[in-house]
Amino acid sequence: MLTAILFDLDGTIVNTDPIHYQAWQQKLASYGIEIDETFYQSRISGRLNPEIVKDILPQLSPADGEKFADEKEALFRELAANLQPLSGFSELIEWTQAHQLKRALVTNAPRLNVEFILDVLGIKEVFQTIVLAEDCTAGKPDPTPYNVALNNLGIQAPEAIALEDSPSGIRAAVAAGIRTIGIASTHDPKILLEVGAFIAIPDFTNLQLWTLLNSMSKQDLSIAI
Repeated sequence: MLTAILFDLDGTIVNTDPIHYQAWQQKLASYGIEIDETFYQSRISGRLNPEIVKDILPQLSPADGEKFADEKEALFRELAANLQPLSGFSELIEWTQAHQLKRALVTNAPRLNVEFILDVLGIKEVFQTIVLAEDCTAGKPDPTPYNVALNNLGIQAPEAIALEDSPSGIRAAVAAGIRTIGIASTHDPKILLEVGAFIAIPDFTNLQLWTLLNSMSKQDLSIAI
């Protein structure tokens, strides 16, 4: 039986990618690097900042790379004051509350961004546990953050589903043994299915999602899917 839903943040609860893209564009331009959406999707989206900076700006020292990343995230927060959750998110939270499901947030986002986004959206109290990659031994696509979330909630992987928008996040959840729904807000749904999502939906209003959730809440998860 379904007892918990584990949520990614960026691209899943809220589509922050256009703002992150804009912030990366502006910051990388100062180094003479122009990026397009293809570059962003292949080299930036879903990855941890230290990996991104080391890949794109290998000339920076670790300290300078950290400073660059911090400045980029500060710019993101300046640009992101009017964020709104994906359609159907509020209804999904209400449904989980009505069915007494547990909720976890599992994200690679930096702590300051997480606190900022939760505050802007007014959902600080929604989650029983919040797992940040920076507090774990490894971030997504490693399964560690999801394993930590399961442990914090006191449940086993077959009792949960995960909601993820990126290939790295889907790989992490699937590697932790969690059935994963792809949220196709930032990536082609075909890609999400290829890396392990069992369905890919545009947002939380999707009828297929609600049919599955209502089925999962009543029976063994392995049977429902």
